Amino acid sequence: MTSPLTTPADPSSTVRWTPRLWGTLLVLCAAMFLDALDVSMVGVALPSIGADLGLSTSTLQWIVSGYILGYGGLLLLGGRAADLLGRRQVFLVALGVFAVASLLGGLVDSGPLLIASRFIKGLSAAFTAPAGLSIITTTFPEGPLRNRALSIYTTCAATGFSMGLVLSGLLTEASWRLTMLLPAPIALIALVAGLKLLPRSAREKDHNGYDIPGAVLGTASMLLLVFTVVQAPESGWASARTLLSFLAVAVLLTVFVLVERRSPGPLVRLGVLRSGTQIRAQLGAMAFFGSYVGFQFLVTLYMQSLLGWSALHTALAFLPAGALVAVSSTKVGSIVDRFGTQRLIPAGFALMVVGYALFLGVDLDPGYAAAILPSMLLIGAACALVFPSLNIQATNGVEDHEQGMVSGLLNTSVQVGGAIFLAVVTAVVTAGAPENATPQAVLDSYRPGLVVVTAIAAAGLLITLTGLRTPRRPQRSVVVAKSTVREAERVTVRDEGDASDTVCPAELLAPPGTRL
Repeated sequence: MTSPLTTPADPSSTVRWTPRLWGTLLVLCAAMFLDALDVSMVGVALPSIGADLGLSTSTLQWIVSGYILGYGGLLLLGGRAADLLGRRQVFLVALGVFAVASLLGGLVDSGPLLIASRFIKGLSAAFTAPAGLSIITTTFPEGPLRNRALSIYTTCAATGFSMGLVLSGLLTEASWRLTMLLPAPIALIALVAGLKLLPRSAREKDHNGYDIPGAVLGTASMLLLVFTVVQAPESGWASARTLLSFLAVAVLLTVFVLVERRSPGPLVRLGVLRSGTQIRAQLGAMAFFGSYVGFQFLVTLYMQSLLGWSALHTALAFLPAGALVAVSSTKVGSIVDRFGTQRLIPAGFALMVVGYALFLGVDLDPGYAAAILPSMLLIGAACALVFPSLNIQATNGVEDHEQGMVSGLLNTSVQVGGAIFLAVVTAVVTAGAPENATPQAVLDSYRPGLVVVTAIAAAGLLITLTGLRTPRRPQRSVVVAKSTVREAERVTVRDEGDASDTVCPAELLAPPGTRL
């Protein structure tokens, strides 16, 4: 366990959150909100950016890919840095860099400088995301309190993404620069509040040194992987350049694993990945975000290119999914407490598969309420169940000093999954692009991509269903001989990611010889 519970009763019903605790959570939520807001806002503004700065389509791609490259490539390093250097310090410094990069992005007058600012923003997000998540998991005790906090935290990501679509449609009408500048004041306000509210965290003292070789290899392999995947549709998946890049990634990852196995203070402790629960959370995160990014990409093209909808109209079409996530945010924690992540994640993936499959039947004259809204609501319900549950499952049962590392792993899975599967979907659609580009032919070329999106979600469903195979162990009476508080914090019945599987420290501190 990461924090001892002080009451044998359900903490969510007996412990009141202080204003400072709420303030801490809001600061962390603001950073997560900004990450998602920034990703969704820039997509709608790309045409205006290209026209104003005279950028080609391939250059515009790097305004998006530059952010992904910095974010996905440095998350492992960001997560471990939070553990070693102090979560509060890493979070606040990275948030300040994010604010400055946002300001610069709205003021530059050249494509390369804009791309550079986007890369720096992605880099800073690679440190704020795992640091923020690990602050939550070390501040809120494992169980109902943490489940509630994480459900609110992850909801802010979905809300930021949905609001970003709408805000970008409105702001771009005035100037694309406003979409770049908007995150700066929000980040500065969060930074000032964080200086007052975030709990201080000491640096890890007995970490056996810094794993410099692991940091270099891990960062290089992730950067090269994301770069290769982003470039593959343009260079060709079977081109010598792409194949050699993937080979280089494989070599770097192999050397990285060998270094981590021998390092006294590894960047990533490989033993964490021996847990089936952890593996399912990481693979589930890849399938979840990868399928959704691919779906949003295709549906945006469908609505704007084929149906002729405006950017704002398209954003409003996605809004019900985000609104459903936001409305359910206060309830998801209690649902997780009752049913457990092992059940909720497959249930959410099942809703996602149905939502994607329903969209396969759209035509060139859809009625929104009948043809599009059902998919949006199903996908929104899926996001509300899956994303918080994945975060809870990945971080439960992990010691405090490894929370940053696990948070970095989870966010890496999300970003790498998004980059890889979006590239795959793009390649499938491009390969089927018709020579006679009639609207119906173009729509038909989108359907294989939608099939791939549905298949990715189905794979996530099958992977997470394996978590239901492990039968719950019946509770057994145990005799507690001698137990210290430190030992009590570490004892769990089994590592399956659910709060219900955890032995309460209040019980472990019973007098010696007491039968519970």
